[in-house]
Amino acid sequence: MSLQKMIDTHPQVKDETEELILAARHAMLCSLFCTSCADACVAEDGDMAQCIRYCLDCADVCAATARLAVRRTAQNIDVLRAQLELCIKACETCAEECEKHDDPHCEMCAKMCRECADDCRKALPLVK
Repeated sequence: MSLQKMIDTHPQVKDETEELILAARHAMLCSLFCTSCADACVAEDGDMAQCIRYCLDCADVCAATARLAVRRTAQNIDVLRAQLELCIKACETCAEECEKHDDPHCEMCAKMCRECADDCRKALPLVK
């Protein structure tokens, strides 16, 4: 199944959506990575409270970003742009925290967060 094909079937979609769809896909995937990382952090020794918090915050922001990005009827462009900006900030914050830890799950989460932030940055100027 293709998210791009699904969006293309929408009767009000007339513009190019590739960057926004890529951002939506990666945001949903990032949400899952962050949720998994937070869960793994619970099992780690030491104080991982800050990492857990940032991962869970990022997971929620990313999931909301993905949902807003695929809603195309009567779009609220200002809110979508703000959400993309928030997603960039949440992903960067989470990546910075995860990069402080040597755990493989944190390394993977940080990489996914950086990719998601980059995709949101690419989509942002095209959302008009």
